[in-house]
Amino acid sequence: MTAFHYTGRFGAELLSPDRTRFSFWAPSCETVILEVEGLPPQVMERHEDGFFTTEALCGAGARYRFRIRDDLSVPDPASRCQPDGIHGPSEVLDPGFYQWKHPGWKGRPWEETVIYELHVGLEGGYEGLMGRLQELVDLGVTAIELMPINSFSGNWNWGYDGVLLFAPDISYGRPSILKTLIDHAHGLGLMVFLDVVYNHFGPDGNYVPEYAEALFDPDNATVWGEGIDFHNPVAAEFFIDNALLWLAEYRFDGLRIDAAWAITNRNWFTQLRQQIARYTEPERHIHLILENENNDSALLRDGYSQWDEDWHHAVTVLLTGEDEGYFKAFTNDPTALLRRVLAEGFAWQGEYFAPADKMRGTPSEDLPPTKFVTFLQNHDQIGNRPRGERMITLCEPEAFKAAYALLLLCPMTPMLFMGEEWGCTTPFYFFCDFDGELEQKVRKGRNDQFRKYCGISDPTELESLSDPIARSTYDASRPDRQERETPAGQEWLARTKELLGLRHHHITPHLKGARSAGAEVLGDGAVRASWLLDNGTLLSIALNLGTQTLPIVEPGSVIYQTGVDRTAGTLLPHNIVVGLDRAL
Repeated sequence: MTAFHYTGRFGAELLSPDRTRFSFWAPSCETVILEVEGLPPQVMERHEDGFFTTEALCGAGARYRFRIRDDLSVPDPASRCQPDGIHGPSEVLDPGFYQWKHPGWKGRPWEETVIYELHVGLEGGYEGLMGRLQELVDLGVTAIELMPINSFSGNWNWGYDGVLLFAPDISYGRPSILKTLIDHAHGLGLMVFLDVVYNHFGPDGNYVPEYAEALFDPDNATVWGEGIDFHNPVAAEFFIDNALLWLAEYRFDGLRIDAAWAITNRNWFTQLRQQIARYTEPERHIHLILENENNDSALLRDGYSQWDEDWHHAVTVLLTGEDEGYFKAFTNDPTALLRRVLAEGFAWQGEYFAPADKMRGTPSEDLPPTKFVTFLQNHDQIGNRPRGERMITLCEPEAFKAAYALLLLCPMTPMLFMGEEWGCTTPFYFFCDFDGELEQKVRKGRNDQFRKYCGISDPTELESLSDPIARSTYDASRPDRQERETPAGQEWLARTKELLGLRHHHITPHLKGARSAGAEVLGDGAVRASWLLDNGTLLSIALNLGTQTLPIVEPGSVIYQTGVDRTAGTLLPHNIVVGLDRAL
């Protein structure tokens, strides 16, 4: 068995069983004192670049803080473990403690990817999640994507309020159990991706401004907090080191970078990719996924993929008729926008985008369809709804079945959200565990958001919504597995397994060189799109989310359809026909 270890310039490095090196970037400080529990305080050496370093006679398990002034000692911003939470001491870890059972795992090619997004806490922590992996593999899922696990305030949180980015939150289990989870997944042939937040720190427990003000860019404020100065080389290195820890030591197979548009230094993305290539084995498949409202296709040509929210929004408007917030931009002609998304990836490729009052996007028609991660549901699109409803509860059932088949059989890269595979109807809410003034700010912020984007202004209605701070809101967000065992749940599971089986048999093996062969509008709510697969086969999907029966060119071989009473050459309302033909 083998151990893996990544060492950057930040944090505590175990040099021997009883000796540890400490490195702390604190350019705002003149003096820093290392405080190791059970040892005398130790003045650290200050370097010109703002780093403070020292070595101490302590080993794995030692707990420590950095005293930056007489009245304030802080945890290590690169702490590997916070056993008592974000305000407590940091713990020295021995990366060699965990011996990997599957060190030869290389990952899987991107074309094989079917993602399953989940919240670790709602799955029962790392150990609870381990018990679910086999059923996901049996279903046809090839990658799980963990919502952020960095250390956060309180006992429950989505994860986007993290403040100690190198330390997995202790509420989910010890770091060694996280490695066990990833190792076990690899043994089952399952990739593991991690959602990382590099655009801000959470509002509670963020001590960084006290000792490293240079990390932040006052001209790059975000709606979540002060933005990061990615033009500062040490700040840029800090976040690259974080990525390398997850990929090289924890053996994650990929990262999803949250709100990438808030990272204003475009060169950072190239630096990240280059450093990953340098510090991971060349034969490993490492995948990088962006959330990027800017629709910057150049990044997709530089080794990245992207969540395709245009795909989601166009389909959602066709399914539900929603017209609030950002959906309003898709209401003028959602069918034409879906046609463009299926053929070219982005709906906006340099045109004016009213919700942001700016030009949005760059041309994407040359990109392979697999660069775009598509979804009907994810944590944002469910949890940021006032009542946390899942899509399946908001639209006509047959139409949703057709859209679900589009998701899983389209050559774009599909993503499911926890419970979606059995047609889960349990709400998924926004939740966090703050108190005091911050608790009230969160409640007010959520209500302000619902007023602005959802048109809810009645105080009584706002009062009836779930409390984002309450433990009951967190508990109510857990998918109800009893629903999975009902006849309806088993029917949805069978549907998911059938669709993913078709994908893996007919489509996945031929995605490497797949490209769009165009798309057309068939009628109101109906489109037909085609892709040329690398074996010379033409995959066609005709989707009708409208109310009229329409004529179509019948494919040579129908591999899936939802209209059981369909006559050849027709496309029924709320139905889909998926076929294969030999290309001319």
